[in-house]
Amino acid sequence: MKVMIDLCVVPFGVGLSVSPYVAECERLIQAAGLASQLHPYGTVIEGEWDAVFAVVKQCHERMHEMGAPRVFTTLKVGTRTDREQSMQDKVDSVLAKL
Repeated sequence: MKVMIDLCVVPFGVGLSVSPYVAECERLIQAAGLASQLHPYGTVIEGEWDAVFAVVKQCHERMHEMGAPRVFTTLKVGTRTDREQSMQDKVDSVLAKL
């Protein structure tokens, strides 16, 4: 099943700047070959359910490997069965109405 998620992974106990941790998570997403779009408060990822959630797990594991004692994640998850729709399709639909 195809899924689109909005992922925000926050490592705690690593200081104020978390960009090195976010960058590492982005590397994992790219290495998995998943379509993604980084935004100021997270990343939208689309792909097959198992592949997407496998990379979420990898992000958590890597944060801990990098020294984060705690990791907090928020997820928004969406699926459709009526048709396929990409991240760009959703954006284009709104832009067309402006």
